[in-house]
Amino acid sequence: MTQYLLGLDSGLTVTKAVVFRTDGTVVAQGKCSVSRLKDVAHHVERDMGGFTFEVQLLYINSWLHGEQLMGTCYAHLDIEERQKLARWREAKLPMKEIALRLGRAPSTLYREMRRNRFVDDEIPHLSGYYGMTAQRAYEKRRAIHRKLVRYPVVKAAVVDRLKAGWSPEQIAGRMKLERHAMSVSHETIYRYAYSGDGRSEALYRHLPEHRRRRRPRGTRRHHGRKFSNAHSISLRPVEVSERQQFGHWECDLVMFRKEFGKANMTSLVERVSRFTVLAKNADRTSKPVMETLISGLKALPQPARRSITFDRGTEFTAWAHLKAGLGVAPWFCDPQSPWQKGTVENTNNRIRKYLPRKTDPTTITDRDLTSICDRLNATPRKCLGYRAPAEVFREKLMEAMRSGE
Repeated sequence: MTQYLLGLDSGLTVTKAVVFRTDGTVVAQGKCSVSRLKDVAHHVERDMGGFTFEVQLLYINSWLHGEQLMGTCYAHLDIEERQKLARWREAKLPMKEIALRLGRAPSTLYREMRRNRFVDDEIPHLSGYYGMTAQRAYEKRRAIHRKLVRYPVVKAAVVDRLKAGWSPEQIAGRMKLERHAMSVSHETIYRYAYSGDGRSEALYRHLPEHRRRRRPRGTRRHHGRKFSNAHSISLRPVEVSERQQFGHWECDLVMFRKEFGKANMTSLVERVSRFTVLAKNADRTSKPVMETLISGLKALPQPARRSITFDRGTEFTAWAHLKAGLGVAPWFCDPQSPWQKGTVENTNNRIRKYLPRKTDPTTITDRDLTSICDRLNATPRKCLGYRAPAEVFREKLMEAMRSGE
């Protein structure tokens, strides 16, 4: 179980309490008034013998383990706790006291006894709550609901797609789209990946964030640079911002460790289809970076390359060269606002699965980049109704060419 620390501040009129984890995170706090023995001016006398810490601890304990902490992940009762619960209930201990001893909410224990109670219809007086019987009932119920344990074929299909770079949402969405006889939710896949069976296969390594444990993502520090507002994103047409028109791209650089030098990758993503293009750069010098963009996009017809949105990095200051070479309109995010080009930022996170920062970029070949792009563009996306970017890009390109835009 998670370890907690309890701090008490017993003042003249109020006792305060706070509960926090060992990492310093505060999870609950409260206070209660304490009556005086004598209500006399300039005199404070408290009945410490009558003040029971049991009451205060029960109050904090119920706050810590009760409904107020919705969203917190709790550990299930184990066999030892179930056996203690059975013994103490047989000894007629009050449920609040048992809850205090186990560090659980009374509602949790009542629910446990209701769910896993043994019932004998033939000999009713044998019915009751027994620790070992409750544990077996719990394990049986958990196994019934674990599709990936009960159905090895479904599990094999899910694991294969995880190892192919698909996210749990993509797997679940595609199974529904293809109307599989047996489908699973993305939450079921996550739970299995982080279960004992999934950990033994190290499936977390194939999840989008590669985390050993489920926890919120940390924040990144963002750095912006000064640019003129002549091509500010605030002036970008609504059909671009709302993804109503095909042919508008977002661009960023994928960087690697400094020990490998200045080499990097350009990542380009079309906003409507999420189609991805990758290219190598020798360094971050702006004009060569723009030359790479020109080389990568010039084969496309004009309706497929209308504009590109950048951040305000110095590697994009030669945008005039790009505009002259391709005729595309450049747009620039506000300072320190990379979320304004969230499509390419999200794609970069996906690219990191294949090109982590520890990769030496000088060893990456054009063939490697083509293979990565093919995998990204063939992977179904939730935002596309679980169609693949390549499918949508091809469809939109044909529509644009037929309409003569």
